[in-house]
Amino acid sequence: MAKATIKQLNDAYASKFGFAMPEKSVVSFDFGLSSEIIAAISDHKQEPEWMRTFRQRSLQTFVKMPLPKWGPSLAEIDFEQIRYYIKDTEVEQRSWDEVPTEIKQTFDRLGVPQAEREFLAGVKAQYNSEVAYSSLQKELDEQGVIFCSMEEALQKHADLFQEYFGKLVPASDNKFAALNSAAWSGGSFVYIPKNTHVKRPLQSYFRINAARMGQFERTLIIADEGSSAHYVEGCTAPVYSEYSLHAAVVEVFVKRNARFRYTTIQNWSGNIYNLVTKRAQVLADGVMEWVDGNLGAKTTMKYPSCYLAEEGAYGEMLSVAYAKNQQIQDTGAKMIHLAPNTASKIVAKSVSVAGGQSNYRGLVHVTKAATNSKSKVECDALILDGQSGTSTYPDMRILGENAIVEHEASVSEIEEDKLFYLMSRGLDKTEAMTLLVAGFIEPIVKELPLEYAVELNRLIELEMEGSVG
Repeated sequence: MAKATIKQLNDAYASKFGFAMPEKSVVSFDFGLSSEIIAAISDHKQEPEWMRTFRQRSLQTFVKMPLPKWGPSLAEIDFEQIRYYIKDTEVEQRSWDEVPTEIKQTFDRLGVPQAEREFLAGVKAQYNSEVAYSSLQKELDEQGVIFCSMEEALQKHADLFQEYFGKLVPASDNKFAALNSAAWSGGSFVYIPKNTHVKRPLQSYFRINAARMGQFERTLIIADEGSSAHYVEGCTAPVYSEYSLHAAVVEVFVKRNARFRYTTIQNWSGNIYNLVTKRAQVLADGVMEWVDGNLGAKTTMKYPSCYLAEEGAYGEMLSVAYAKNQQIQDTGAKMIHLAPNTASKIVAKSVSVAGGQSNYRGLVHVTKAATNSKSKVECDALILDGQSGTSTYPDMRILGENAIVEHEASVSEIEEDKLFYLMSRGLDKTEAMTLLVAGFIEPIVKELPLEYAVELNRLIELEMEGSVG
């Protein structure tokens, strides 16, 4: 088979992910953020009074809070030049045939219906500000599993929703959590009943189609005692000359003896500011696993965290970040040990090429109450040229007695002898380096479902083309 050219690979990448559909919104508010815009969002969604109040108070918090003084610069963001709500369909559809043509064509090209048919337990597909399509296998519905949009949960599962919403990530947590709390729209609500095991992944797919818009989905997950499930989210956007903003909030509650895995494959285009707050609370003998694949975006700031709140809780973060063309991947994790005999593990790998900057920024906090706790952090960075960079910012706060905490970090280049060996076997330089990068990130990729592992490796291959040599 003839080898594809760089242009052919880049064209294939743009065709699958970087395309844009014509805007045909049914509801769209003007640029800018105000109490009137927030009230209009509430009116359109017919929200209860407590949520209206929550949004307005969050807006006041957002206005008062400064931008972060640490990390990558966010000075370019003009909050008055962003659209905070765009809705492209009147009704969240349960049948794929009833989804509006432009949205259906978008998700068909991204492979969402095909993935649902082949290996998913349920799907949520969000287009701009609202979920456009949702499904759940009949047997899960009969078991009491809830997998719906946040809007539907607010209306149909009001007590459960209000009990957990905003309890892990309050609006005051940071400026972008406050912005999300004020302007949130869409996202997934998941409830796994006691002792229920969901064997196939639940998936949400988030697509930004419009230029200069903000997507502020909110995800709320409750894994009840003894349950287990795997949730996967994917993210893409078209390539525009103007930036857009993605500021999501994720809250996960892992009850006693429950196990939950949250996997993200982020492939935003290079004009997106991706500023996300993700947090999990883990109770006795519970297990929370974050698996993160970060490609694309102009700037990413994301540090999923686990609050290990009761004895025996375990938290794990596996992440890979790929930065090129002046992209900044500022990623990491936070493990907060609050109880005795808790344990955590962070494995972070990054690749920097063609002027990209990858940063690991993490926190391990073992409180006085967290005696006999253990934590291990591994940070490995691969730099492929002299124009790229990487930095590590570990923060260790160890107060508990008999704690065992390990931290190791490495920065390396491609080993010339390995590169020479592969090229001597007939591979060109780009193919050889791509193969070595695939081996470097393999410990993360092997934790993904097969279909996602194949997709991530393919994305890395496409990213490498044109960046090496």
